[in-house]
Amino acid sequence: MVKKLAVIGFGSTMIGIGINGFILPFHLINGGFFGISLLLNYLWGLKAGITFIILNIPVYLFAFKSNPLYFYNGLMGAVISGMMLEILVPLNGTIQLPIMSSVIIGAFIIGIGVGVMLRAHVSPGGMDLLALLLAKWSNVNVGVILLAIDAVIITIGLLTLQEPRLFYSLLVVSIVGLLASIITFLKSVKFYMN
Repeated sequence: MVKKLAVIGFGSTMIGIGINGFILPFHLINGGFFGISLLLNYLWGLKAGITFIILNIPVYLFAFKSNPLYFYNGLMGAVISGMMLEILVPLNGTIQLPIMSSVIIGAFIIGIGVGVMLRAHVSPGGMDLLALLLAKWSNVNVGVILLAIDAVIITIGLLTLQEPRLFYSLLVVSIVGLLASIITFLKSVKFYMN
């Protein structure tokens, strides 16, 4: 349990740093419920961390019925990730980098956070939990499923905000999905080698 909390704390902190320090300053969006929360923040000023936690409720109710272990792990991951997103809001605007550097560094930091949590079978949010459940049922890598879901969210964001800069969000999602895939894949390689 202590190890799981340490993984959640580390992963949530990385996600909070990546989003607040590198993604928010350029009004970009990430994938999953983080992306939807950021989109609602840009459109109506809703608090991203609180919105994120609320959006997760239906998925967690579904997870509770289908896989209670994922439910408990995911609930901890989502609440702590949402809290870290709010706690680290002061980072917004403190790091001054060109947009491309910010996108790459931010996505890398978020990808490590998401990947480490998924590797421990902890979901940092509802879409990730949904992807974990789908991966379990379909044997498709969780990172690939996340990339597909996130691409849809970014496309909706592009159509809604009509902001060309959001094309950078596709790069964010690609890097996060790639890192999550690599980190979760490395665990399965290690598992089969033992």
